[in-house]
Amino acid sequence: MSQAIDSTLQEHRLFPPSAAFSAQAHVKSRAEYDKLYRESIDSPDTFWTRVARELHWTKPWSKVLEWNEPNAKWFVGGQTNLAYNCLERQIHRGLGDQTAIVFEGEPLPDGKPEIATYTYHQLLEKVCQVANALKAGGVKKGDTVTIYMPMIPEAAMAMLACARIGAVHSVIFGGFSAQAIADRVEDATSDYLITADGGFRRGTTVNLKTTVDEALKLTSRIRQVLVFRRTGQAVPMTPGRDLWWHDVVPAQSADCPAEPMDAEDPLYVLYTSGSTGKPKGILHTTAGYMVGTYLTFKHVFDVKDGTDGSPRDLYWCTADIGWVTGHSYVVYGPLNNGAAVFMYEGAPNFPDFSRFWDIIQRHKVTLFYTAPTAIRAFMRAGREFVDKHDLSSLRLLGSVGEPINPEAWMWYHEVIGGKKCPIVDTWWQTETGAIMITPLPGVTPTKPGTATLPFFGVDAAIVDKDGTELPANQGGLLVIRRPWPSMLRGVFNDPDRYVRQYWSDVKGCYFTGDGARRDEDGYFWIMGRIDDVLNVSGHRLGTAEVESALVAHDAVAEAAAVPMPHELKGQALAVFVTLRSGFTASDALKKELSDKVAKQIGSFARPDQIRFTDALPKTRSGKIMRRLLKEVASGKEIKGDTTTLEDLSVLAKLSATDET
Repeated sequence: MSQAIDSTLQEHRLFPPSAAFSAQAHVKSRAEYDKLYRESIDSPDTFWTRVARELHWTKPWSKVLEWNEPNAKWFVGGQTNLAYNCLERQIHRGLGDQTAIVFEGEPLPDGKPEIATYTYHQLLEKVCQVANALKAGGVKKGDTVTIYMPMIPEAAMAMLACARIGAVHSVIFGGFSAQAIADRVEDATSDYLITADGGFRRGTTVNLKTTVDEALKLTSRIRQVLVFRRTGQAVPMTPGRDLWWHDVVPAQSADCPAEPMDAEDPLYVLYTSGSTGKPKGILHTTAGYMVGTYLTFKHVFDVKDGTDGSPRDLYWCTADIGWVTGHSYVVYGPLNNGAAVFMYEGAPNFPDFSRFWDIIQRHKVTLFYTAPTAIRAFMRAGREFVDKHDLSSLRLLGSVGEPINPEAWMWYHEVIGGKKCPIVDTWWQTETGAIMITPLPGVTPTKPGTATLPFFGVDAAIVDKDGTELPANQGGLLVIRRPWPSMLRGVFNDPDRYVRQYWSDVKGCYFTGDGARRDEDGYFWIMGRIDDVLNVSGHRLGTAEVESALVAHDAVAEAAAVPMPHELKGQALAVFVTLRSGFTASDALKKELSDKVAKQIGSFARPDQIRFTDALPKTRSGKIMRRLLKEVASGKEIKGDTTTLEDLSVLAKLSATDET
């Protein structure tokens, strides 16, 4: 870590929580946070027992934690049901007639959006009907059900129905290819699949059922397919295998008792994307995940359900249900807190970049959780799309998916939040199940670009390869030193891979795969995947820091920095840059950007390549596919999984980009 980086960090502004927000927050002061955090680390049994007792159990646990590294069991002997906690428990709390889900679809028939609303009573009835349809189709406790659907309420209903009867769901993002579906069906040993005829995105239909049909030519496992009619387009239906949702589900009883689930019974398997080898299924179990997502959502988003007289929040997480953020913070965490959840199917820029802000204004969204990539896209589009909307309903903003650069943070704070909304910049992973490092909005002074402090029960540290904790402002490996309730329980059907990937790099620790540092205030700065931490002529350099330096330039909308092989340095730095409207690529601008990186970070960080491009390769969830950029920068043939790529034409354009 260079002195130049340290001095840059010192310049970041500190944003204390407002007194008004703190007064009504669940955790109201740093002293209260410190006390709870210390209890969660020093007396975890006491802490987690108190939290878990806020939820419903059909049988109490006999032991909070059984730890046999690297295998954890939480709430041993206990029985519960997550769907029951998300539905009946909320009804018993008096929320039955309150909104559970508000849905808006992308199509604009006659210029008006498609809107549907479900109360907790209505959602329970729908979930029970889907659950009974699964049972009628032969699905039993422990079976795996594959879900391949658009971002619609029925996808959440399908997940909750599985949890209700004890089936394990495997949700596959609706952008995956037929081969990717077949691979995941085979690995999960699934024999039942739920899909839709299609979905809507940017004014066109996405043909999901057609993709499923292609996938099922590659695997013989699936015996039944339940198809929801979403678009109305004609799709082939295979007799004896394919059933229409509208023929099967409404005919079922709206009464389906929740199956008592052992604490460590599997809840879901979720496959990580982008691997060139066998799909990696992350396994989460019932009780620990339930408790972890419940508590993080409650405190990180400071949700108000209206039962204490406070105005009821409307919470919107823009993540697709096919990713872990959709699992934890669209479905399970929010509903287990009795929240009103907003769901939107479609793109953020249809019919233009006003869509999100129009939604917030019309529905009076109060809590908004999105990705830095989306924020930078909005920045690039221009604030004129924002300024014509009233966003005064917002009271909290969140960031998820990757480190947010300070410039995007400041734009989010000023333009979207009107300088009044706290920002919770959250770090976590598919594997962690729930948020791990985050500000608490009524407690934590924030700095643009840092995820700040660990959540309760999270013993995070920055260490070297020997496991020695490193001093402030020295980059190293981000590890977790003790188990937490929502942690993954393994890689599905591959226990050796679980040990090898997560527990072999640093003795006695879960290695996150990320590089990070802590500053003098103890705040965590995530540098990105360790694969994206370069060693340039002996200097450790986080690509996220380079990207932040570039985006700070007025001309730059987005930047992605990747390593490339270098004969002398070992590794060199290549950056791909998209420009804001009104700016033109030129050699002079390249020099300006190169000089800016060198000045802000150090001369060793000066990029070896700067390439201007109209767009960066992104998944439909908004993440930049840096793996592809590495291959382009290195002059290699692009290989591996590109099934989640939003626009395949970007790859051809990248290969033709100009470079220094």
